[in-house]
Amino acid sequence: MVDVPFRIRVSLWLLAFLVAVPLIGPLLVPIPPLQGLQRAEALAGPESLFVRVDGITLHVETFPPGVAPDEAQGDGLPGALAVVMLHGFGSQTHTWRHLGEALADLPAVALALAFDRPAFGLSDRPAAASWGRDRNPYGPDAQVAYTLGLLDAYGFERAILIGHSAGGSLALQVALAAPERVAGLVLISPAVYEGGGAPRWLRPLLSTPQLDRLGPLLMRSLAGEPGENFLRAAYYDPDALDAADEAAYRRALSVEDWDRALWELVKASREPDLVRSLPRLSQPTLVLTGAQDAIVGIDQSRRLAEELPHASFAAIERCGHVAHEECPGEAIDRILDWLDDGRALLE
Repeated sequence: MVDVPFRIRVSLWLLAFLVAVPLIGPLLVPIPPLQGLQRAEALAGPESLFVRVDGITLHVETFPPGVAPDEAQGDGLPGALAVVMLHGFGSQTHTWRHLGEALADLPAVALALAFDRPAFGLSDRPAAASWGRDRNPYGPDAQVAYTLGLLDAYGFERAILIGHSAGGSLALQVALAAPERVAGLVLISPAVYEGGGAPRWLRPLLSTPQLDRLGPLLMRSLAGEPGENFLRAAYYDPDALDAADEAAYRRALSVEDWDRALWELVKASREPDLVRSLPRLSQPTLVLTGAQDAIVGIDQSRRLAEELPHASFAAIERCGHVAHEECPGEAIDRILDWLDDGRALLE
């Protein structure tokens, strides 16, 4: 038997300790339960609808308000057109209140609707593990399926998709997956080239037992100052963030399992590989941005408009990442002008 010198034994113990701390330590960190959380239905407003789509219950808001699927069915018109609005990270249906009301006044639009993407707002937050290894309710493919499934539930064959930030990336993915169902695209500060999800090299680390345990705890930081800073950074003028916007953001942080669901979405996300597919998109498109967007820079939006075959570009001065909230009047004017210029979309 070899007698290992004491100093070597100490060094080996120290090395083992240094390895064990990052491997075992996170598994021992206590994760206290959040207090005061509620079921989504208890937080719903009078405008809220809950629609079952593709195995999940989505929180839906329609313009005009309160139109359930059995009341719509494509509005009974052959070729009737819907508008579906897809929010970005950390947002919810409330973000579309100004634009939705304007769209509802257009005679050619049968219905405008928005839904909370799972992990946000008041939609279901299922445990991803219960769905099996081949399907993730928070993954990009599921998000596409929910969008198309909602159209099916309401009986519409085609829609104009309006997507903001990560919702813009989703709108493009839907258009690529089912081009015959997308009449046109409005992309507001779309996250296409960067910032749309976890890079490939990082994704395996997110599912390690250590990070999986700490992940919800990390997400809880969004309920504090980091979340408030993220929200304010979306505005060119943070003072334009009104109390209703802040209340909508906080409401989603009061739903049961919001922290775990948000972590599941982060794990399931990936950087969209859309660049090579952009030439396939034949739909007329408007790319709209705030000129002072500090999250998805104006250069990215301008580049996208140049690389899409049938796109136009518009920027709103003195406006940030959420142009449809911070500068709703100008954003609505640009979108309605684009629709009017492409009147065939609405025929």
